[in-house]
Amino acid sequence: MLAAARRPKQRLLQMQILTFTSLFPDSTRPNFCIFLYQRMAHVARRPGNIVTVVAPVPYVPSWMPGAKAREYRSIPKREQFGDLQVYHPRYLFLPKVAMPLHGLFMFMGVYRLVRNLVREGVDCIDAHFVYPDGFAAVLFAKRLNVPVVISARGTDINLYPKMAKVRPLLKWTLRQAQRLIGVCKDLSETMVDLGALSNHVVTIGNGVDISSFYPVNCLEARQQLRMPGNKRIILSVGGLAPHKGHHLLVGAIAEMKRRGEGVQLYIAGEGTCRGALEQQIRELGLQNDVILLGSVANDQLKYWYSAADVSCLASSREGWANVLLESMACGTPVVATRVGGTPEVIISEELGLLAERNVPAITDALQSALKRRWNRERIATFARQRSWDVVAEEVEQCLSEAANMPER
Repeated sequence: MLAAARRPKQRLLQMQILTFTSLFPDSTRPNFCIFLYQRMAHVARRPGNIVTVVAPVPYVPSWMPGAKAREYRSIPKREQFGDLQVYHPRYLFLPKVAMPLHGLFMFMGVYRLVRNLVREGVDCIDAHFVYPDGFAAVLFAKRLNVPVVISARGTDINLYPKMAKVRPLLKWTLRQAQRLIGVCKDLSETMVDLGALSNHVVTIGNGVDISSFYPVNCLEARQQLRMPGNKRIILSVGGLAPHKGHHLLVGAIAEMKRRGEGVQLYIAGEGTCRGALEQQIRELGLQNDVILLGSVANDQLKYWYSAADVSCLASSREGWANVLLESMACGTPVVATRVGGTPEVIISEELGLLAERNVPAITDALQSALKRRWNRERIATFARQRSWDVVAEEVEQCLSEAANMPER
């Protein structure tokens, strides 16, 4: 068992927190990693807390073409995003070839801004993603004599340790942080295996925005979204990336159609695999059965969840998948692969079903889910207990302990 950090004798009456991460939404990408905004916005709403965000962005010269380059250039250098003041300084970024140097480049490009903010008053740096963001944050902490808490999110711990040149940098970062937060037990245990001190690691799962995700009458939701009333509806929400497993889900729909099931799959998300999925859908003759929705605004997702009979997540790796609680908070049961923190969310078959990651297993689990009579009210009540207010209190405790540590 991991040893959770003990509650400090008293929390700071006023805690000034510098959140540092390149994974933060902005005015041009309001849905990007919105869960990070939710967590820290709720921490900021707790009495006495002041949160400022530094979310660095790769430097892109004006002559560089491409949609991604234009997207980065359009991000403002400073903005008010929701409740939080956010800075977007630029740093040198060389894709793929300089991965071991990304943390150092981030530190060098952002140091002056962070130094000035720390001089104005910062009790703790709250960093997200162990490498390169957490690595840069540790360099800030050592140079500026301020404690740092780093949250592991998933890929940083599940994938990056396999990179020979990145692994030692990641392990060094884990050993230097005053506190480490894993969003699921699996990540927390892996951080300890990588060398983190067990009494420096706490597990704090993500929450759900109960003001945005709540049950809507299924028929009303379907009418609003112009869905067919004579089919069972399956929803999958997530970026179109290989590890999300949408191709397996499309394969499962083909198998269910072969078995005579009247189902329709909606996939909400965008990404690099869109072309491959469109080709797969055409080859399987599923143009009328699988609909790629593209990006869906966060405030519209409750209608899609509520309209679905079941949602599905077929990932090969996850930390704490936010879409699970979002679906459940809307009363919709989930079928998901047994990876990462997913079993920590779907703790009972009254909430959803876990499946192995292959087409036959996912097909069988979806068919079982569609045949069951679910208590959607009970599912929603369970999920909504894990609100961001609850998470914010746990995060505040961890940050406060780091800020109160005598060794600075």
